[in-house]
Amino acid sequence: MQHGPVVRRRKLGAELRTLRAGAGLTSGQAARLVGWHQSKVSRIETGTSGVKPADVRLLLDAYAVHDAQLRRLLLALAGSEDGDGRHRWWHAYRGVLPPTYRDFISLESQATAMRTLETTVVPGLLQTAEYARAVTRAAVDGLDEERLDALVEVRLARQHVLRADPPLELNAVLDEAVLHREVGGPEVMARQLERLVEAARLPQVRLQVLPFSAGAHIGVTGPFVIFSFSHTTDLDVVVLDHLTSSLHLDRKEDLEAYTEAFDALRFHALSAEDSSDFIAGLRQSR
Repeated sequence: MQHGPVVRRRKLGAELRTLRAGAGLTSGQAARLVGWHQSKVSRIETGTSGVKPADVRLLLDAYAVHDAQLRRLLLALAGSEDGDGRHRWWHAYRGVLPPTYRDFISLESQATAMRTLETTVVPGLLQTAEYARAVTRAAVDGLDEERLDALVEVRLARQHVLRADPPLELNAVLDEAVLHREVGGPEVMARQLERLVEAARLPQVRLQVLPFSAGAHIGVTGPFVIFSFSHTTDLDVVVLDHLTSSLHLDRKEDLEAYTEAFDALRFHALSAEDSSDFIAGLRQSR
């Protein structure tokens, strides 16, 4: 099983190797430029060892990489807390969030686009506070109110990516069951449906409903998320959530398989316009 830090380290190494080659440098020449032994450059490029953000900056300078957005992304992959000069807000919740969740938020905050299939609950980026509280209480047993409040705060803070400049592009396919499952009760669910109708109007959000009439489909194996990043598809990653951990897939064949699966789901789902009308109809019938 590959976890986020391992995947990001390998992706970072591959991207640095590509940038070095693009600069016309051998690993030995790059090492001499920054005052290292060649073996250190090789370990970084193969992802066999971690790399400090300061070392990434040295390499990017040596390779004459000046693109600010690319530098921020690569520094984030190295674990920089301020790749763009700003504190990562979720660090304030380190004592509350498990490592896999922090890792997911890190990917989400750096991605330019997110494709997600949800089969049980509304995507976190589109949840109301009441819905988020009900989902969190059900998912994590024995939560005290203070920790529950903190986790809901995190869920809502994550939604800032939809208001960022530029915003995250969210493409979500929801199984119809998501809309009928009364999380938190009828009133909470009614407000959640209203929230989905509002979100569907945002230009950066494309929301589609996969109706029961579609029958069995490739998504019955479970929900998944595909994160995409600017500049290169080599940094894209699929995340599968399990009860106690997350699985990260970054092999080309895995990405192609999940991309094809998502495209198939979109094809069988209602159009964005019909989906919005469908959700609004469910809301009015309550």
